Amino acid sequence: MTHILIAEDEERIAAFVAKGLRAAGYEATAVTSGAEAIARVEAGGVHLLVLDLGLVDMDGFEVLRRLRESGRTVPVIVLTARSSVTDTVTGLESGADDYMAKPFRFEELLARVRLRLRAQPSAVAGEPSVLSHGPLQLDLRTRRIRVGGQEVDLSAREFALAETFLRHPGDVLTRERLLSEVWGYDFDPGSNVVDVYVRYLRRKVGPEHFDTVRGVGYRLVDATA
Repeated sequence: MTHILIAEDEERIAAFVAKGLRAAGYEATAVTSGAEAIARVEAGGVHLLVLDLGLVDMDGFEVLRRLRESGRTVPVIVLTARSSVTDTVTGLESGADDYMAKPFRFEELLARVRLRLRAQPSAVAGEPSVLSHGPLQLDLRTRRIRVGGQEVDLSAREFALAETFLRHPGDVLTRERLLSEVWGYDFDPGSNVVDVYVRYLRRKVGPEHFDTVRGVGYRLVDATA
């Protein structure tokens, strides 16, 4: 399984990112120090590093510098509250593959993770490129969905929601979980956006594929079973 290491000293953010990555089918581990991040990468088995710049023991730029000087080519996505042009340029020049400012949407982070992993074919050898359930087929590479062989256009957010359902077929997914995984940790928990987008999906791919679990959330079902 593809292993993603998260170097982040804010526990809430680390837990949020790890949970989302695991839901997306990855193995995710979180550490709080630069020294531990370097040790984990050097030990092998890490396919991508999500790196905060403000760690407890050293600056993330130093982590990057040490990894690159030691010849480690693991993709690194910097995730930080520092969003100035100077910091962005410094991060990229230090060897980062991508740079995201906080606050962020998990959907965007996940898209960037997949983009960087696609450039490392061996890192995603165990991950399926197509998710299927009943007549639904979701192609993660082309980002298209087919319903009974017919292609249906989805917006980026609709696609992310459909992907979450197809990674957990038959499971009851709460509104809170869907909100966290698709819209991000900083989205208003009182929003009805999940219900709105489930309605969009039902309209586009068929209402029979999504059961409402009253008072809890939704479940993807095989309408042909």
